[in-house]
Amino acid sequence: MIEEKQRIVKETYTRGASVAEVARRYEFNANQVFAWRRLYWQGLLKENSEGPIPSMLPVKVSTPTVLQSETAADRVEPKSRPTSLESAIEIDLPNGYGVRVRGRLDAKMLSQVIDVLVRR
Repeated sequence: MIEEKQRIVKETYTRGASVAEVARRYEFNANQVFAWRRLYWQGLLKENSEGPIPSMLPVKVSTPTVLQSETAADRVEPKSRPTSLESAIEIDLPNGYGVRVRGRLDAKMLSQVIDVLVRR
């Protein structure tokens, strides 16, 4: 690749050459070719100037990358907030799970649900 860059830069120095035309011919942006010319002038457009090619490392995702999101059915809209005659409870657990109960509460069932969610 360095040799190609050097060849393109040298071509821009030929009599009557336009950097924009040379860049277009090789399908590069003219700004990129101007940057290569600066490096060439400074003596930095050399084989070892790009450094080593980075290697790819294997990756294993061990936790979900997408978090649970609230659905429209889960949202409590102002209209559906409990009135003084209704009861409601919301519990958000540190592990991201939660429970929302409206209406009559059954303590035994609620306790079982919370036990299951805490274990997750």
